Amino acid sequence: MPKKWKTKIADSSPERTVVRGYNLMDLIGKLSFSEMIFLELRGKLPTEKEKKMMDAIFVSTVEHGIAPPSITAARIAFSGGNPISAGVAAGVLAIGEHHGGAIEQSAKVFQENLLKSADQVVDLFRKERNRLPGYGHKIYTIDPRTIKMFEVAKELGIFGNHCRFAQEVERALEKSLGRKLCLNVDGAIAAIVSDMGFDWRLGKGFFIIGRTVGIIAHLHEEWTTEPPFRRLDSEEYEYLGEEGKKI
Repeated sequence: MPKKWKTKIADSSPERTVVRGYNLMDLIGKLSFSEMIFLELRGKLPTEKEKKMMDAIFVSTVEHGIAPPSITAARIAFSGGNPISAGVAAGVLAIGEHHGGAIEQSAKVFQENLLKSADQVVDLFRKERNRLPGYGHKIYTIDPRTIKMFEVAKELGIFGNHCRFAQEVERALEKSLGRKLCLNVDGAIAAIVSDMGFDWRLGKGFFIIGRTVGIIAHLHEEWTTEPPFRRLDSEEYEYLGEEGKKI
């Protein structure tokens, strides 16, 4: 009778743990964390250049200040008296379409539309009144992280058709809108991981892996330097409801 659960990723028994065909004991002390992630997600060991690109991707996603939803949500949830695991979970749950999720969405656009022209893609999204993921940023008109990530990708020989397409879409979008919406770091990572052969469905995972480190650092700071129970001060919010109603 066929077994209900199947996996090609890993297996564990009292005798050994095997990961993508390798004995875990042979990997410990030999692989870096980025190499292990590449093996786990792609099913093969990375080249030295792929390893360096993975390092750059994760470094770029770890931190962007206290303000993003993944950090504030984590710190607020933790301040209510929850364990650190709950704080991490709250932070990860804040990662979505408008925060970190654009890696997945952008990679899908790039991988599924690579044979089209950039103008066609922009026209399609504008016609359907959809926001083009991976473009625009609340802070940047030019995202310096994108520039750096593409510099690294070019140095390592990883900058390929998806990266070029992402830049073409950026130019087509500016021409169509009459204003610049920069290719942000999510879009840049999406293009790079697409050129590295990763399926677009893994896109959000890249952000989660890196940002979890930042979340844990902020939770430790919250734990060791702040009093419990975060709440808004009166000058931070405004009541817009009615008053004086009678039962």
